[in-house]
Amino acid sequence: MLRVGLSGGIGSGKSTVARRLVERGAVLVDADQLAREVVRPGTDGLAALVERFGAGILDAEGALDRAALAARAFADDGARADLNAITHPRIGALTAQRMAEAPADAIVVHDIPLLVEAGYAANYHLVVIVDAPVPARLRRLADRGVAEQDALARIRAQATDKQRAEAADVLLDNSGPLDELTARVDALWDERLVPFERNVRARRCSAKRPLRLAPSDPSWPRQARRLIARLRQAAGDRAVRLDHIGSTAVPGLPAEDVIDLQLAVRSTADAEALVEPLAEAGFPAAFPGAVTDSHPFAPDPADHLHVAADPGRCAHLHVRVDGSPGWWDALLFPAWLRADDEARAEYAAVKAELVDRQATDPDHGGAAVAEEWFATALPRARAWAERTGWTP
Repeated sequence: MLRVGLSGGIGSGKSTVARRLVERGAVLVDADQLAREVVRPGTDGLAALVERFGAGILDAEGALDRAALAARAFADDGARADLNAITHPRIGALTAQRMAEAPADAIVVHDIPLLVEAGYAANYHLVVIVDAPVPARLRRLADRGVAEQDALARIRAQATDKQRAEAADVLLDNSGPLDELTARVDALWDERLVPFERNVRARRCSAKRPLRLAPSDPSWPRQARRLIARLRQAAGDRAVRLDHIGSTAVPGLPAEDVIDLQLAVRSTADAEALVEPLAEAGFPAAFPGAVTDSHPFAPDPADHLHVAADPGRCAHLHVRVDGSPGWWDALLFPAWLRADDEARAEYAAVKAELVDRQATDPDHGGAAVAEEWFATALPRARAWAERTGWTP
């Protein structure tokens, strides 16, 4: 099963995207619909609201009068907190129930307006945000009969565009015609969501990409933060720390478009215990039941490599014992490159040579060149750490 969080500002077209995903085969869990279900007549949710806010929140038929509830529940912070304490746990339980009821091979889309505001992004394999310029959103809201000042007030009360972009693995532009949005949703479904779900279910890594360098991308750290949040949730208290490592953690350095991450655990037993939780979170083991080879210049007996199942984001996760040589060097190396301009330029040249050799000799490439440079570079990095007092 693949869990997809879907959100967007009011008037962005989120519901249009949800409908198209359902047409393609997604199982929809609609947060707004669930919020209504938990307070229907006869539910304990409605009874709890009446007990807290009085019978005046009911209409003549005994159903919830939402305007009357809002007048009482939003009168002060305490009343609003009481409302949330009654409804949120019930909505959460019903959400979990609906997701659990979905087929094992389902792509479950959770349509939730306040995904970003509530900090729910780490709950999903992927977060899709529908985006549109404010003028377009205002026009759509006007078509629904919402006055401009009211629409602007609602927009300002929600997360900012920057906050949504921070949470978005996929940012769907809905500034143009409907057919353009439909084409984007279809491409997302066919090229990313369907193969991602298959990979997660089969505990299969995404296909290996050809080796090539990309210009430094300022979004790499943001992407790493999103992945780290999911992995931290999956690892629970077995995680000592999670870090963005490797070339994409060095600003300004051309690199393969791969997010390298490191999860520190207390023991090899913890690393082995996390194989299944990490696979369920979208990071299956690259070598099930085995660890990667150590290098003479960086020996480490417990490097469990996991590779993202997401075909749209290549990412590697190294699970290492906290304080081990490999763990230390993986943190040291990017710190040294960030601090040493000459070393950073050297490494960029080595990476470029590696790519060139790989193009002419795919079977062997330039791995020996990289290992030779690392063998001399790491002692220099360690000397820098000793000289400067650097520690992880």
